[in-house]
Amino acid sequence: MPDSLLSSPLAIVVGILCLTVCIFIHELGHFLAARWRGAHVTRFSIFGLGPPIVSWNWRGVEWCICWIPLGAYVQIPQLADLGEIEGGDAAPDTPPRPPMGYADKVIASVAGPVFNLLLALLLSTVLWYVGEERSAEMLTTRIGYVSPTLKLSDGREIPSPAAQAGLQVGDTIRSIDGRTTTEWQDVQASIIFGAGKTAGERTAAFVVERAGREVTLTLKPQLATEEKLRRIGISPYVEAKVHSVVAESPAARAGFAAGDRIDTIDGARIHSFVTLDEALRANAGRALAIRVLRAGAPVDLALPTGSANGMGTKLGLAFTTDLQIVHTDPFTQIGGFIGQTFQTISRLINPFSDIRLSHMSSVIGMVDTFRQAAQAGPRYLLLFAIAVNVGLAVLNLLPIPVLDGGHILFATIGKLRGRNLPVEWIAKLQFGFFVLLLSMMLYVSTFDVRRTLRRETRPPAEEPAPEPTPAPTPPAPATP
Repeated sequence: MPDSLLSSPLAIVVGILCLTVCIFIHELGHFLAARWRGAHVTRFSIFGLGPPIVSWNWRGVEWCICWIPLGAYVQIPQLADLGEIEGGDAAPDTPPRPPMGYADKVIASVAGPVFNLLLALLLSTVLWYVGEERSAEMLTTRIGYVSPTLKLSDGREIPSPAAQAGLQVGDTIRSIDGRTTTEWQDVQASIIFGAGKTAGERTAAFVVERAGREVTLTLKPQLATEEKLRRIGISPYVEAKVHSVVAESPAARAGFAAGDRIDTIDGARIHSFVTLDEALRANAGRALAIRVLRAGAPVDLALPTGSANGMGTKLGLAFTTDLQIVHTDPFTQIGGFIGQTFQTISRLINPFSDIRLSHMSSVIGMVDTFRQAAQAGPRYLLLFAIAVNVGLAVLNLLPIPVLDGGHILFATIGKLRGRNLPVEWIAKLQFGFFVLLLSMMLYVSTFDVRRTLRRETRPPAEEPAPEPTPAPTPPAPATP
């Protein structure tokens, strides 16, 4: 990981601005398409729902910032009557206008998601050019550690599913539940989003390459971590590389140098950070013989008894992995995020899946993730911005009242039946779904707050090893 580029307060501001831009671009698409098709736009809230806090008129449109900090909206009375949701009519004295035609409604509705996809295409083109920074451990599917036990969400500790099924260090995972795995993120997603169940038990079918031949194993994932996600107890293969050595530290006195690669500890090979940490913890009671590779040549070093207890700061070593710059074309990037969004939606409605609304991201969660991405570096900021724009585009096209897909659905039904649906009926249905959507956002927000507070208040000594997490979770849709 690169060093933090932004302080936390500035990163929060960047996060808010990034999310605001994504939603603004969505609404700008609706605005431009509606004006192009001759529709009358009464209000453009560039941020927020409900009554305006600040407003100004420009070119016949009321531009404003509103009270409820959830999304944004463009008020197009000819498309949909959302006055109650959007803080009342911006211009009640405006004379009635003829309804929009079918093509006009579809174009105005779909323009928001299209603009999100265009922004995602632009950002992914930039990321394609500069390259995405990836650690070597995330570009492999080779297993570097199999945990003997797994701590469940309820605090119980049981034999790990990976150890019970017979997974071994050095196995290369080729597929999970029939889905090909080419990098560790595929492994993470396949486990977490898995929906396999047999006789009431969670199952996952692994195909691994071992000693040149394929082996098929059936694992029984368990819910672990505070997020209650499926885990099996494995970590990727990684070469632990010394990033820096603190002067006058036990590691410096033992002769470690930046660039050293940890090869063995007491003769046992090191294939993951978990193995490295466990081996170093044994140093609390005795000396350790460590072999490193320095410029490809083996060098034997020794840590005296009591020098360290794990990979903590007392040892005086900072570790890293090799980083690679990966150039993925824009269409592959966007296609991947579209697939992840649909996978998440399918798992939300799959009764055998363990993915719930609590795992989604609200406005709070997205701002917090933008903040973390801003601190990690511009490449990570670009990557998450692409994910958010694709998520907004896909989710807003769902045929749900109050979303863009709902407007298209109502317009299509009206076209098929030869006359528009009753305005009062549509307005009541949209208001009802808006209340449901708002309730969902508030519900998801409570979990986002919990996650943020847990992370920010956890003492450094209690910081857990990195957990496998899904790719950026789809955000709540923007309100049209």
